[in-house]
Amino acid sequence: MGRPYLSVIVPCYNERENLLRGVLEEMSAYLRRQSYPSEVLICDDGSTDDSREIARQRIVHMPGFVLLENAHGGKPSAVWHGIQAAQAELVLFTDMDQSTPLDQLGKLLPLLRGGYDVAIGSRGMDRENFPLYRRLGSSAFRGFRRVFLLRSISDTQCGFKAMRAAVARELFPQLEAIQRPARLSGWKVTAFDVELLFLAERAGYRIGEAPVAWADRDAARGKGKSYLAESREMAAQVLRVRLNAWRGVYGPARSEGSDECP
Repeated sequence: MGRPYLSVIVPCYNERENLLRGVLEEMSAYLRRQSYPSEVLICDDGSTDDSREIARQRIVHMPGFVLLENAHGGKPSAVWHGIQAAQAELVLFTDMDQSTPLDQLGKLLPLLRGGYDVAIGSRGMDRENFPLYRRLGSSAFRGFRRVFLLRSISDTQCGFKAMRAAVARELFPQLEAIQRPARLSGWKVTAFDVELLFLAERAGYRIGEAPVAWADRDAARGKGKSYLAESREMAAQVLRVRLNAWRGVYGPARSEGSDECP
């Protein structure tokens, strides 16, 4: 196989249950049907369960699937490891739970082929397995975030984003989580997507958004998620990005249309 056209980057932290229900096999089956060559980089973020061993065993007969074994640094770190290892000109970040399945890629690639530098999935509010309290919380976060950042973007938090690899390699080193990595214990929610898209907009890159299917399929039980703690942290990260911009941490914006004032 020659150089891949697409690198699929899949962060992994304590994903045992999702791996066992066959998400890698789903990805492999979809990619085998495509006309372009691809690779899948499973970026294990120091899982404390047996995710690494399960992934290693399952990809033995999956050409183009690679397991990267990284120290625990959080999701942005895991994705960054994948970006650095990616061989293709286009990269896609997708979550291991496949709540947005890989077959939705067909909605993002036309944007990149049409001249956009970044293409992101948008879930809308009509989502399967989306309880009322999360629906209300998502709407509140979206409104709060738009007061400060990225007014033209509907959904920053969908874990299904594609971009040119060169763009990803330029932007990721500027992320707070990469520049000043924190010592983490356990799973931690992050709104690095907000900072990433903010940096892309400031740099003048074209961002396209397309509606994608989404249904909560996350079966993993080893993350210790807390919805209230996640919500507080995501709001705090939005404010940190806004403050960093005001303080000049990111330097001058290259885009005339960048969102610099609330």
